[in-house]
Amino acid sequence: MIDVMYFAWVRERIGLPKEQIETTAATVQDLVDELKQREARYEAAFADISALRVALDQELSDFDAPLKDVREVAFFPPMTGG
Repeated sequence: MIDVMYFAWVRERIGLPKEQIETTAATVQDLVDELKQREARYEAAFADISALRVALDQELSDFDAPLKDVREVAFFPPMTGG
């Protein structure tokens, strides 16, 4: 099981702040591909991953990063300074 968390407009599109997912995904991209197959709302949220950032166990990461031993994945839009 892996905890998947969604923030900002990602959460709004999916309609959940977090969920536990049983997955066989090897990388973050594999997980995104699995999620996009679930329902249209996931497809909409992950339509343009260049507009997203990902953190694995609260460390910024890349979409090609392995998920082995990861407990938490968080998806969010890029942060803007101000």
